[in-house]
Amino acid sequence: MKILISEDDFTSRTLLQELLKNYGSPHIVVNGMEAVEAVRLSLEADEPYDLIYLDIMMPEVDGQQALQVIGRIEKANVNGIAGPGHAKIIMTNSLGDRDNVIKAIKHQCDDFLVKPIKNAKPLENLCKLGLIK
Repeated sequence: MKILISEDDFTSRTLLQELLKNYGSPHIVVNGMEAVEAVRLSLEADEPYDLIYLDIMMPEVDGQQALQVIGRIEKANVNGIAGPGHAKIIMTNSLGDRDNVIKAIKHQCDDFLVKPIKNAKPLENLCKLGLIK
């Protein structure tokens, strides 16, 4: 599984990377701008990400903005039809507030993970999304 972790917090980034290493080789970026670029490059190489973790609160471009741009890039990549080019996207946030959840779901976020990240929760998300058994 091809995984992208977009997280500016070192501890959260390291924990996610450690938890996911048995399911793929996670690529790491530290802000939304880098996440958008990583997705664009992966689609150009015809090697799209299967799973993307996007932190909502990041410098330069936040996760909500990155989610919207990634959605447009993926949609353009598959001629406007959501399909195999659509990565499963899990938003992470320490707030877990209703407005951020609704906004993320509106822009096709697949799941939400509230920090602090517990060991079992990320794997539950992957099972729920059908990425692992």
